[in-house]
Amino acid sequence: MEIEASGPCSRKRKFAGLGSLEAGAAPEGPTAGDQDQEPPPPPLPGAEGGGSDRISDLPDAVLGEIISLLPTKEGARTQVLASRWRRLWRSAPLNLHCTPYLFHKDALDAIISRILAVHQGPGRRFCAPVYHLHGDRADAWLRSPALDNLQELELCSYTYNLPFPPATPQPLPAAAFCFSDTLRVATIGQCHLADSTVQALHFPKLQKLALKMVSISESSLHALIAACPTMECLMIHNSTGFTCVRINSSSLRSIGVRGYNKFRELVIENAPSLKCLLQLGFCGFLTISVISAPKMETLGYLSSGSSSRLVFDSTVIQGFKVDSFTTTVCTVKILAVEMDALSLDAVIDLMRCFPCLEKLYIQSSGPGKPNLWRRKHQNLIRSLDICLKTVVWRYYRGIKSHVDFATFFLLNARVLELMTFEVLDKDYNEAFFAQQREMLQVDSRASRGARLCFTSYWSWSYYKMLDSSVHDLDLADPFERSHPLKADTSFVLCGTY
Repeated sequence: MEIEASGPCSRKRKFAGLGSLEAGAAPEGPTAGDQDQEPPPPPLPGAEGGGSDRISDLPDAVLGEIISLLPTKEGARTQVLASRWRRLWRSAPLNLHCTPYLFHKDALDAIISRILAVHQGPGRRFCAPVYHLHGDRADAWLRSPALDNLQELELCSYTYNLPFPPATPQPLPAAAFCFSDTLRVATIGQCHLADSTVQALHFPKLQKLALKMVSISESSLHALIAACPTMECLMIHNSTGFTCVRINSSSLRSIGVRGYNKFRELVIENAPSLKCLLQLGFCGFLTISVISAPKMETLGYLSSGSSSRLVFDSTVIQGFKVDSFTTTVCTVKILAVEMDALSLDAVIDLMRCFPCLEKLYIQSSGPGKPNLWRRKHQNLIRSLDICLKTVVWRYYRGIKSHVDFATFFLLNARVLELMTFEVLDKDYNEAFFAQQREMLQVDSRASRGARLCFTSYWSWSYYKMLDSSVHDLDLADPFERSHPLKADTSFVLCGTY
C-alpha cells in the first residue's frame, strides 16, 4: 500500500503533468467545478498565519535545479503547483528521459520534438531509444538549443515496447559528440564507433562512461579511455571488436564488465584509485588480471556458473573457487558470491585470500554438499581471524546444509554485527523464526552483540546486475539493497545475554 503525504490524488490531477509535458504548455487553471470537488492543499510548513512558505522564498535558479533532478514526468507536473511554477519547468535544466511514456514510436517522436521546441534550455540529461540514433531527426534533436551544455547523454536505451535496433551496428550521428566539453555521464550502445571518430574525441569533464553492445576496435577503445582524464566509472557491457582491455588510469574508481564473444582479457595495470570491480553477469572466458590496484575494496559477483578467472599476482580464482593461493589481498572488504551448490569450503578459501573481509553477500538456494565444519576445520578456526561484520544471504531456506553453513559464522565470527536472511514468503512466520532460533544456536553466538534479521524475499538479486546503469558503479556498496524493506517484513532475533 502506498501513502502520499498530500492525500489522495484524483486521476485527473495524476495525469495533468504528463499532459502538459506532451503539449509543452502550462496546464489550465482550476475551474469552479474543480474547486467544488477538491479542497485546496494544506499550507506548507511556515505558511501558517499568512506567511510565505519556505519553498516559495527560494530563487528561481534553485527551484529550477530541484525540478531538473526530478524524472521528466514529475518535473512537468510541477506546473500545476502555482502560476510561478508554469515558467520554471521550461527554463529549468532539461531532464528528458524519453522511453517510459508511450508504446507508439511516432507518438513518442512527437512528444520529444515538442518538448525540445518549447524548452528554453539548458540541458541536463537526454535519453533516447536506440532507433533514434540515425537520420536527420536524431541530428536535429541533438543540435537543439534545449540541450545546450548537456551533462548526461544516453543513446542506447531499449525497452520491450520499442523497435529492436538494427542487426548491423550503425554509427552515431555526428551531433552526438557536440557535447564533449560539457558531458559528465555518457551511455552509448548498440552502435559502431569508428576509428576516425574516436581518435578526435576528448571529454575533459566526463566522469562516467558506459559502452553497451558497442562495436569498437581495441585501439579506439584504449584511445577513448585515455580521452577521459577525469573518468571515475567505466562499464563495458557485451561489446565487441576487441580482445584485451588494459587499464591505466589515475582517476578510475569503479569498473563493471560483462564479457562477450572475443573479449578475453582485462588487465588492470595501474589504477591507484580503483575501489570496485564488478562482473555484471556472464563473462564467458574472461581473465581479469589485477597488477596494481592498491585501494581495491569491493569485488563481485564471483559465480560458480562462470568460467571467468580473477588473478591477483599468483593467486587465481576460477569462477568463485580459489585454484591457486599464494598472495593475500588485504584491501578487499566487500565480496559477493553466487553459488548454485552451497560450499562452505569455497567461502573459507576466499576469506583466506581476502583476510580483511568485512561484508559478505551470499546468493544460493541450492542445498549443496553437507557443510559440516566442527571437526574438519577445527585447526583452521584457531588460526583464522574472521573480520566479518555483516553477512547477507539471499534465498535462505533453513534446511540443514544452510543451517550448518550459517552457524559457522555465528559461532566463530567474534566481531559479527548483523546477519540477514532473505526468505521466501512461505517461511516468513513465527514458527519458522522459532525453529531457526534453536537450530542456529543464537544464544551461543561468538559475538554477543550480533543480530539476526529475517526479511521476506525481494526480487533484487544477482540478475539485477545484468542490466545495471553506470550510476550503479558509483555506489559505496553496489550489492546493498537500495529498495526499502516492505512494511512488517523484518524480524530481528537478538538472543539473550
